[in-house]
Amino acid sequence: MPEFVEKEGKTVESAIEEALNELNIEQEDAEIEIIDEGSKGLFGIIGGRNALVRVRKKVDYEKAVREFLEPIFNAMSINGDLEVSMEEDCLNVRVYADDIGIIIGRRGETLDALQYLLGLVVNKSSEKFLRVVLDVGNYREKREETLEKLAKKLAGKVAKNRKSITLEPMNPYERRIIHATLQNYRNIETYSVGDEPNRKVVIRYKREQKQE
Repeated sequence: MPEFVEKEGKTVESAIEEALNELNIEQEDAEIEIIDEGSKGLFGIIGGRNALVRVRKKVDYEKAVREFLEPIFNAMSINGDLEVSMEEDCLNVRVYADDIGIIIGRRGETLDALQYLLGLVVNKSSEKFLRVVLDVGNYREKREETLEKLAKKLAGKVAKNRKSITLEPMNPYERRIIHATLQNYRNIETYSVGDEPNRKVVIRYKREQKQE
């Protein structure tokens, strides 16, 4: 968890200033939470209550990403650049490089492994959980389009032949795409079988229930 301090003061401003001094940071580098604004009390003397604030150092997510990924890319002899952006509770990391195949790996396994490890690194220093998405060469977007087309094509075959089709092993992200694409298809249902990392999606024909 990020380092933080809680400080009391006669005013919110004085409490914040004391916390910033202890953390040795500037206000623009801090996340400030006002726990209690305090009260002057009766006549400004009786029953007064100090202000209470919690101040923590902002996490530099881009720095954390670069410190983790750049040594790995150097070891893989990959020359590229990183673009880091935040969208709500999701940290998006895009890699721009020439030799992207080695980063993606077979069926995206290397990319998924790097994304998983990067998520651990980022959330180790984050107050709240962040979903981390690591992409290179728009691989995930292209892969999603490919899987959606595949799911629809195979669903058509299942509906025609009324025989189940079992797909190749996929990671959880890819299986969710198949399930989501076909969830509203008439007479089609999907489910997963097997154990990780060889878990597969089955597309099955579902007969309509007769109305009573």
